[in-house]
Amino acid sequence: MTSAAETVDQYLAELDPERRPVVSQILLVIRENLPAGFAEGMHYGMAGFVVPLSLYPQGYHCKKNEPLPFLSVGAQTRSINLYHSGIYAIPELEQWFRGQWPLHVPTKLDMGKSCIRLKNLKTIPYQLIGELATRMTPQDVIALYESR
Repeated sequence: MTSAAETVDQYLAELDPERRPVVSQILLVIRENLPAGFAEGMHYGMAGFVVPLSLYPQGYHCKKNEPLPFLSVGAQTRSINLYHSGIYAIPELEQWFRGQWPLHVPTKLDMGKSCIRLKNLKTIPYQLIGELATRMTPQDVIALYESR
């Protein structure tokens, strides 16, 4: 589900009361671990972190006014989804994440190309999400984007 909320606080306020603390905690863990330079806000109907236009004024694709997306969190009907733009584009990062998952979560990883589906709200791997957040800087995201 995407949201029309204009701020992260509005987004959190409209979430189901059961999911709100989990999404809030995920966002807190990301904020605490993300390298300097990313900007937080609402992007594509989700709370997310981007490379701001002040660091990459060229914008995203042909949209000069849109920052480069990096990491987003979206509460869906059956899961809380974490979208990471580098995890599918950097095989070593994906391999590291897949290897770490069973050390943090007793259930099988449910992951698409860039989407990690967190279905059990009682086994959210906050520490692993924090570590994943540290793995790319804004400059890494720019370099990855320009290499594609």
